[in-house]
Amino acid sequence: MSRQRFVRYGTISNVTSRPAEEQRLSDLVRLRRVRDRIDREYAQPLNVEALARGVNMSTGHLSRQFRAAYGESPYSYLMTRRIERAMALLRRGDLSVTEVCFAVGCSSLGTFSTRFTELVGVPPSTYRAQHGRTTAGIPSCMAKQVTRPIRNKEAPVASRT
Repeated sequence: MSRQRFVRYGTISNVTSRPAEEQRLSDLVRLRRVRDRIDREYAQPLNVEALARGVNMSTGHLSRQFRAAYGESPYSYLMTRRIERAMALLRRGDLSVTEVCFAVGCSSLGTFSTRFTELVGVPPSTYRAQHGRTTAGIPSCMAKQVTRPIRNKEAPVASRT
């Protein structure tokens, strides 16, 4: 937000620049559209370029603004939504890990397993064995809050060599 300082009659006043404020609000509306699209179409093949094109922003600008607004990149947000849905499907217990991987929009079982382990702290097969049917009898609104994935900060990042 751009602020200008004016000295008027011996006092200093702050005035917010109208175009900068309007641009910020316009960007927030577009970012909400991107977030809503990710929430709605998480199982579809989405990438940052397609998301940016959908709201007439450059990929760099979208990534920077999305991170500033929501605390994570669009890709990270997408993967979190996918893993959140995968957790629910694994708890149901009627699909294999591979079927869950493809059902939530991941095209690689290895990438899915890696991201799942990073977010949840255990591999998908272990999660399925430990948490199958654990939310039975809990209202879905409460189960969603209790089981929401939180990025596991203690998990070591695998070296990419």
